[in-house]
Amino acid sequence: MSRDSDAQLPGDEALPGALSESLRAELIAFRRDLHMHPELGNQEFRTTAAIKARLEKAGLEPRVLDTGTGLLCDVGGREGDTRPMLALRADIDALPIPDTKAGVPYRSTVPDRAHACGHDIHTTAVLGAGLVLAELDRQGLLPNPVRLIFQPAEEVLPGGAPDTIESGALEGVGRIIGVHCDPKVDVGRIGLRVGAITSACDRLEVSLDGPGGHTARPHLTTDLVTAASKVATEVPALLARRVDARAGLAVTWGRLEAGHACNVIPQHAELSGTVRCLDLAAWREAPDLVHAAIDEVAGMHGAKTVIDYVRGVPP
Repeated sequence: MSRDSDAQLPGDEALPGALSESLRAELIAFRRDLHMHPELGNQEFRTTAAIKARLEKAGLEPRVLDTGTGLLCDVGGREGDTRPMLALRADIDALPIPDTKAGVPYRSTVPDRAHACGHDIHTTAVLGAGLVLAELDRQGLLPNPVRLIFQPAEEVLPGGAPDTIESGALEGVGRIIGVHCDPKVDVGRIGLRVGAITSACDRLEVSLDGPGGHTARPHLTTDLVTAASKVATEVPALLARRVDARAGLAVTWGRLEAGHACNVIPQHAELSGTVRCLDLAAWREAPDLVHAAIDEVAGMHGAKTVIDYVRGVPP
């Protein structure tokens, strides 16, 4: 669209909406194409290429991240411009789960891969915003430069955010909006919040070991089933008493495995879960707090522990 076409528009204030509407069909098709071809974290080569090609078609100069997937693209601003940029960030990876939709042509074509968390929407929204902003910049209507950030590997730990930052994503950025869809927000409305809106998420793997034996003689064993169940129930409760509730520190288990026979006390048990936290200071202390709580509870039952605590990113 050229500046000459403004004659058909009510005014410059209506131009972004008109530009967005002109891209509607293309962006729907783009999003459905991503949905049909989901890629896991750090494997988003097709997705990255598709975003890059469309931005280049709009006259922009996207830069693929050093890791080979994901990209950055600045809209507006000139050499020597010191004004802080606003950044719009989208995540681009999918999940390792099957797409169970039926009867739609854009169902995932990749077995056991799906955009079930909305990253195809995030990507398309930021791409569309970038295309509109690029046109506004060409017409001299963009007051401040904007950076588009397409981050890979959001669904894996520690995630693609550190690599994206290492590639210079935040250099010169004064504000950043972590774009995310939310089905609880009505279409046509935007929700904004300063600060963390979702928690940090760390991964926790716990192994418990001890001498097993027959259920007829539990006093001669380390009863790992009981020990594991106590860790599962008492560690979250213990942490709730040791951390300010406003920090939102929560341990939640997703897997507990122990034993194979009804009359044999096992020698090994495992728990897997997540540690989530909304407060930065509490998140920094979380590994030590969680380790101590698990050792305390397991030790009461004579179980030896091996804890694998995998850091994610801050809230």
